[in-house]
Amino acid sequence: MCGIVGYVGHRSALDVVLGGLQRLEYRGYDSAGVALVAESGDRVALVSAKRAGKLANLIEALDERPLPTAHTGIGHTRWATHGPPNDRNAHPHLSGNVAVVHNGIIENFAALRSELEAAGHEFLSDTDTEVVAHLLSDELQTTTDLPEAVRSVCRRLKGAFTLVIADADHPDVVVGARRNSPLVVGRGEGENFLGSDVAAFIEYTREAIELGQDQIVVITPDEITVTDFDGNDAEVRDYHVDWDASAAEKGGYELFMLKEIAEQPQAVADTLLGRKGTDGQLQLDEMRLSDEELRSIDKVVIIACGTSFYAGMVAKYAIEHWTRIPCEVELASEFRYRDPILNRTTLVVSISQSGETMDTLMAVRYAREQRARVLSICNTNGSTIPRESDAVIYTHAGPEIAVASTKGFLAQVVACYLLGLYLAQVKGLKFGDEIGAIISELEKIPAGIQRLLDEADVVRKLAREFVDSPSFFLLGRHVGYPVALEGALKLKELAYLHAEGFAGGELKHGPIAVVEQGTPVFAIVPPRARDRLQDKLISNIQEVRARGARTIVLVEDGDDGVLPYADHVIRLPQVPTLLQPLVATVPLQIFACELASALGHDVDQPRNLAKSVTVE
Repeated sequence: MCGIVGYVGHRSALDVVLGGLQRLEYRGYDSAGVALVAESGDRVALVSAKRAGKLANLIEALDERPLPTAHTGIGHTRWATHGPPNDRNAHPHLSGNVAVVHNGIIENFAALRSELEAAGHEFLSDTDTEVVAHLLSDELQTTTDLPEAVRSVCRRLKGAFTLVIADADHPDVVVGARRNSPLVVGRGEGENFLGSDVAAFIEYTREAIELGQDQIVVITPDEITVTDFDGNDAEVRDYHVDWDASAAEKGGYELFMLKEIAEQPQAVADTLLGRKGTDGQLQLDEMRLSDEELRSIDKVVIIACGTSFYAGMVAKYAIEHWTRIPCEVELASEFRYRDPILNRTTLVVSISQSGETMDTLMAVRYAREQRARVLSICNTNGSTIPRESDAVIYTHAGPEIAVASTKGFLAQVVACYLLGLYLAQVKGLKFGDEIGAIISELEKIPAGIQRLLDEADVVRKLAREFVDSPSFFLLGRHVGYPVALEGALKLKELAYLHAEGFAGGELKHGPIAVVEQGTPVFAIVPPRARDRLQDKLISNIQEVRARGARTIVLVEDGDDGVLPYADHVIRLPQVPTLLQPLVATVPLQIFACELASALGHDVDQPRNLAKSVTVE
């Protein structure tokens, strides 16, 4: 998830682009860069600057070495996916007279890069984006039609991408392309804009154009032209933006958390992108462990904190089921202090959104001292934990601004599933078609999450009915148990209320003593495919209802057996049992967020909490 700006008009392109990047920096902040089409002596040329780190580093560099005045420019603020965050991997990427910025993942970049290198192209970065710059440079050797060259290149690309391109041979033109990744057009007078979202240009215009799938847009100071990838004229929708600049950074949402909850279908889809090779086999980001090393693994230990720990609990069920390898889940903060048994055949899996969580980092270092192999699941390319690990799976959820995690959790769960399937593949425990069937089910999940988001008003209304409740209980079994724990954590973090998640079978071992008249109890009902589990949980629902509890039941479509015991019902899409956390968690997030808002709390920055816990 990156921030992109394009401009052509009468203003200083650098000022417009930098201003847009400042408003888009929430989308990525590990490097930034700009490219301008400017007069250089008696000719027009591309000039560029880029720096690792936050946008302030780039601005400081530009203050020291200013670029010439220009009226056409593009810019980018990066959330790294391919290659560490450093100067050479920062965008824009140049080849010949072409500069390219990119958001997304080009799945077939490795094959394209090999082809280009064989043809004599020299690459200066580790990114997938640079492939596009070289392909365009080649195309422009045979045509002077920049939009047609972009269309030709886009037809070769697989994956999700937004591209914005400037060319010194077309000084008053910026071209954009979109597939499965956001790009909007800002319509001005004597100037036009491109951006990842309207925050990029809200200071100058509120008239925008929504691009469709697989479309190319060409902007000049006075004209906007949109076609599909084959060159046919495309229909577009104009709309007026009525947000102010601060609201635009949140995509029109009142809160970053609401925006991040709404981004979960994309976060899940992006985490799945590029995981299949041309041979149909699963492939992971930086799997620096050989198949032989992975085949020797006889125990998996997952270490994490907070929400990431609950993602690890879900992973335990999946990994053990698919690989038959014993899997333990440990709180990273306790891991070093119990003298765990580790050796070279132990795979320690660390889960951290930021990659800087100090408790998890110290646990990783301890594991490596004990000669265990370490794989990290992380959302932040180039952070400390991935650098100190033997292998990495990046979640590609994009930056998460709200302190309490939402989309980060779902992306971590997806990454855990991918790890389990990869181990099963390497060990020969699942056939390719079996793994493919599970991946196909995962690929349906974004649509299921979107349906829950579309029906969120029901959950929000329900949350406001419980605004006076001092305490909540959540029950689950199997993978529903960590979902109950995560739902309880969200209520604690956001609403500052007592909330506890329990395994349903533990109810009679103490917790039921505090259930009284009116106590709200959530129950995450397993899919009907797990009949024994479902019957057990229905018994738990009956037990708390007999003590006066108000039951809020999350149950899959078509399952009406639980209705006589439910005071409130939240319907879930039908999914395989192991994948249910990806849909069951979403209504609990929405409920906690709405309840916290009703209580007047700061949802994005809850009291006493920090986004990245960098102390033990």
